[in-house]
Amino acid sequence: MKLRHALPLLMVAALVAGCGANAVAPRYTSENPDIMRIGNDRPADPERSVEDLGSYCVEVTETWNAHGSTPDGQTLWAKDTARAVVPCD
Repeated sequence: MKLRHALPLLMVAALVAGCGANAVAPRYTSENPDIMRIGNDRPADPERSVEDLGSYCVEVTETWNAHGSTPDGQTLWAKDTARAVVPCD
């Protein structure tokens, strides 16, 4: 009889222990700081550039945008890139 009452408790304990072991701590770093940065100061936007691709040119515009925050309140900045076909000069 005692085993019948202890079995549900053991199953719940195993479930809680299993779920807790699989939790992954977030890592707020990037191996490429050119696309993601952390800090409260907004990074400066790079200048627009034009790439000559042979028969046409592409204007590249990059902007930094806030994409949430870390648990300690620092802003996560991610670089967005837009490309548009432009006449070659």
